[in-house]
Amino acid sequence: MSNRQQVPSPPAITDSRLAALCSEQVQLAFLDYQRSFHAISERARQRFLDCDWPGAYADAAERLHLYSGRLDALTDTVQALMGERFAERRVWMAIKAVYSSLISQNPEWEIAESFFNSLTRRVFDTEGVDQSIEFVDTDFDAPPTASTTDLLRSYSGTNLPDLLRDALTDAFAEGFWDNIEGQVEQASQRITSALSEGPGEFSLEMISTIFFRGRGAYLVGRVSRAEHHLPLALCLRHDSESGIRLDAVLVAELDLSILFSYTRAYFRVAVECPYELVRQLQTLLPRKPLGDLYNAIGYHRHGKTELYRDFVAHMRRSDQRFVTAEGARGMVMLVFTLPSYDVVFKLIKDHFDYPKEASRQEVKQRYRLVFEHDRAGRLVEAHEFEHLRIPRDRFDDELLEVLLRVTAETVRLEGKYVLIAHAYVERRVRPLNLYLAETDEAASVAAALEYGQAIKDLAASNIFAGDIFTKNFGVTRTGRVVFYDYDELCFLTDCNFRNMPQPTTVEQEMAAEPWYSVRENDIFPEEFAKFLGIPEPGWTAFQKEHGDLFDPDFWRGIQAKLRAGEIPELLPYKASSRLPG
Repeated sequence: MSNRQQVPSPPAITDSRLAALCSEQVQLAFLDYQRSFHAISERARQRFLDCDWPGAYADAAERLHLYSGRLDALTDTVQALMGERFAERRVWMAIKAVYSSLISQNPEWEIAESFFNSLTRRVFDTEGVDQSIEFVDTDFDAPPTASTTDLLRSYSGTNLPDLLRDALTDAFAEGFWDNIEGQVEQASQRITSALSEGPGEFSLEMISTIFFRGRGAYLVGRVSRAEHHLPLALCLRHDSESGIRLDAVLVAELDLSILFSYTRAYFRVAVECPYELVRQLQTLLPRKPLGDLYNAIGYHRHGKTELYRDFVAHMRRSDQRFVTAEGARGMVMLVFTLPSYDVVFKLIKDHFDYPKEASRQEVKQRYRLVFEHDRAGRLVEAHEFEHLRIPRDRFDDELLEVLLRVTAETVRLEGKYVLIAHAYVERRVRPLNLYLAETDEAASVAAALEYGQAIKDLAASNIFAGDIFTKNFGVTRTGRVVFYDYDELCFLTDCNFRNMPQPTTVEQEMAAEPWYSVRENDIFPEEFAKFLGIPEPGWTAFQKEHGDLFDPDFWRGIQAKLRAGEIPELLPYKASSRLPG
C-alpha cells in the first residue's frame, strides 16, 4: 500500500475573483492600445515638420492595425485565464460590471466600451446585441471625466490678418513659415468676402489641436463677425526648402464636409478626450453623424458603434420597410436600404453572376484592402457587421424572398426576426448612371468631369477600379463622384496596360472574338470608350478633359511614378479654395 498522501485540488476560483482578474486584463490591453494610438498620433507633428511623408503614411497604416492586434493578444490572455469557463455568460456579465467601474475615469471611456464589445463579440456569436455582456448603450448618462486641456482657443480684439497670424503661429512658431504676412492678407480677403454681412470685428474660435493627414496639416474652427458665423479650416502644406505655407482657406460647411468625408483616410489628432472633440466638430458640421466624425479622427470601431446606435434609434422612430437599393443589380453583392436612412446594406451573394469568378474570401480581401489603403477621397468607407438581428416585418416581402434565395448562406429566419450573418454598411450615394440620366445639362457635365477625375485620383493612389462603369460610381450630396463597387478592385501596379494589337489579315479584322492572347491582368484602355455610357453633352466634355484615360501611356506613366516611390498628393479641397502663389 502506498504511503503517498493525496494532495487536495486547489479551490475553484470564484466568479467575482475571475471577473476581477479578467477585467483588469481587458483594462490593461485597452490602456496599451490607447498609449500606442496616441504615440502614433503625436508623431504626426514631427513627421509634418520633417516632411517625412513615407513615415507619415507608415504611421497611418500602423495605427489601423493596432486595434485588432491588441484584441488578438487579449483574447488569448483571457481564454487562458478562464479556461473551460471562457464562454460562461454569467462570468462575462460580472466582467463587464467590474470593467465599467475601471474605465469610469478614463477620458476615452466610450472608446473603452467599444473595445470591450469587440472582445465579447469574439467570444460569443451574439445574434443582435446583448446588453448584459455588451455596452449597447453607454453606461454613462454624461461624460464621467473632463479633459484637463482647453479644447478651444479664442482670438479677438484686433484686425483679421493679425488674428489669423496669431492662430497660425500658435500652431507652428513663426520661424517655420514661408511668407506668412502675404498669406494672411490673402486669407483675410477670402474670409471677408465670405462673411461680409454687417459691420463689426472678426473673431476666431479654433480647436487647439492640429489635424494631420497625408502631407497636410489643418487648423479647424469658426470665424465670426457680429451675429454671423462660418466654419473655418486653414489648410497647411510644408516644403522642406521654403517652409510651411497656408495653401487654402475653407469657409463653408460644404467644404469642411468634404475635408471630413467618409471617403477619406483618417486624421491623426493628438487629443485627450475624443468625446469633446467630436461634439465640437459636430457644431461646425451639424449634418455629419457622430459615427462619421469618430471615424474621421481614427476611432473607426467606435464609429461603427455610433452608427449602430443611430441605426437602432432610427428604426424606433420609423416604420418604413427595407427595400432593394436603387441602381443596377450587382453580380456579386445584393444591396438593400431603408429609404429614410442614409446607408445601404451590402451582402455577398452565395453564387456570383457570370462572368464573375472571384470567391467570397477574395471579395472580403478587397474590402479589407480598401480599409487599409489611403482612401484619397474616392473610396466609400465600409463598416463590416456580423450577426445583425432585424424584425422580419421591417422587410419588403419581395426583398426578403430574394435575400433568402440569393444570400441563403448569410440570411436566415428565426421566428419574427431576420438574422444576417455578415454585411457591409456604407453611406448611400446616388448611382452615377442614374444621376447622369435624371439631372440637368450643367450638372451632368460637372458629374462627367468628376467621374474622370475620380478615376485619375484612384489611379494616383494605386487603385484600379476594375469595372469602371458609371453604375459602380456614385454622387455624394456634395457633388463628388466616388467609387463603391470593390468586386474587381486591385492595385494599379498589378495591371498590364496594353495597346490594342492591330489586325494584319482580313480574318483577324473580321473575327468576332479577340484573335490575340489576353492574360488575366491585361487592360486595354482604348476600349474604355465603348462602355462608359456618358450621355451628351457630358461625353464631349469628358473626352476633352480626360481623353488621356484611353491612352495606355497615361496609365503606364502613373505606374512608373508609383514604382519609383512617389507619393501622390490629392488635395481634399477644390482648386478654387487655394490661395494664389
